[in-house]
Amino acid sequence: MLYPKKLSSKKSNLLLKILLGISILLAIILVIINRLTTPGIHWSALANAGIIYTWITVIYSINKRINIAGHVTVQAIAISILTTYVDYSLGFKGWSLEISIPIIIVIANVTMLILTIVSHRKYVRYAIYQLFICIYSLIPLYFMKENLINNYVLSYIAMGISILNFILTIILSARDVKDAIIRKFHI
Repeated sequence: MLYPKKLSSKKSNLLLKILLGISILLAIILVIINRLTTPGIHWSALANAGIIYTWITVIYSINKRINIAGHVTVQAIAISILTTYVDYSLGFKGWSLEISIPIIIVIANVTMLILTIVSHRKYVRYAIYQLFICIYSLIPLYFMKENLINNYVLSYIAMGISILNFILTIILSARDVKDAIIRKFHI
């Protein structure tokens, strides 16, 4: 094939609008759950900040047409280290391991999934970072094994989203990867 297939503009815009609507609905649901369950702890603000960060990253990547995946990976690690440091410096209540790191993992995975969907032809640019984020997503498993956390719910959700994201990325890019291997190795 001489010309690559392109994702239609209408489908991309529709997909982005649907994902934006889901993000807004999710943000509202998180605020409601936070108000009903733990009104003294504003954890939904952290999650909603992550949703906003995800959209800023995606829009920036789409508009500038750059590989933002490396930045997402580095920022996810840096934010995880920062929140853990803040948690330890405040007397280690464990919120960084139970809440913050799983939310950061979810946000990084969702960002990578959106980047993969929007620019699926550049799968090679995101493949290494996607693999690294999947490996990074196994950190909560270590926390559970070492009994460093008491509440496993967000950790299970983060690992599940990471696995689902990895599978979806493989499904979306499998044909392109196959074509690239055939071109590269003349198979």
